[in-house]
Amino acid sequence: MKTLILMRHAKSSWKDKTIPDHDRSLKKKGKKDVANMAKLLKKKGLVPDHILSSTAVRAKDSAELMAEKLDYKGQIEFFEELYMAEPEVYLNFSSQVKDEVNTLLLVGHNPGLEGLAMLLSDNITSLPTGSIAKINIPIESWKQLDASTDGQIHHVWVPEDYR
Repeated sequence: MKTLILMRHAKSSWKDKTIPDHDRSLKKKGKKDVANMAKLLKKKGLVPDHILSSTAVRAKDSAELMAEKLDYKGQIEFFEELYMAEPEVYLNFSSQVKDEVNTLLLVGHNPGLEGLAMLLSDNITSLPTGSIAKINIPIESWKQLDASTDGQIHHVWVPEDYR
């Protein structure tokens, strides 16, 4: 059994309309939400063994802050391809993770993350900014992960419930 944790990047700033979408940073509220969500994951013993993230500034900042608050000591891998990725792209990157990783955290964007949650669980799941979904995946190797994998959403946590 593997655990896949999906995190939609936290709330970002639209203050400066001239900044390209990829380069938007987190708002103060977004940073606080990440800290609260990290505290929740840590309390539940859900520190990931590995983290994959989009290169968008808001996702990168969310992943790095999450790692810091979780005392995560591993490497975060950032991929341009995860910026606004479709579910199949997330699946492709996840299926290449080493098998010693039991809990994988993906930090990215909607609609791809919501699509991935739906694809793996057959449940329609809303992931507002900063939300986290824990999906139990009945596989022994990440190489087995594909669109036909029948996972189960264990829980979805939304930042507004922890402010």
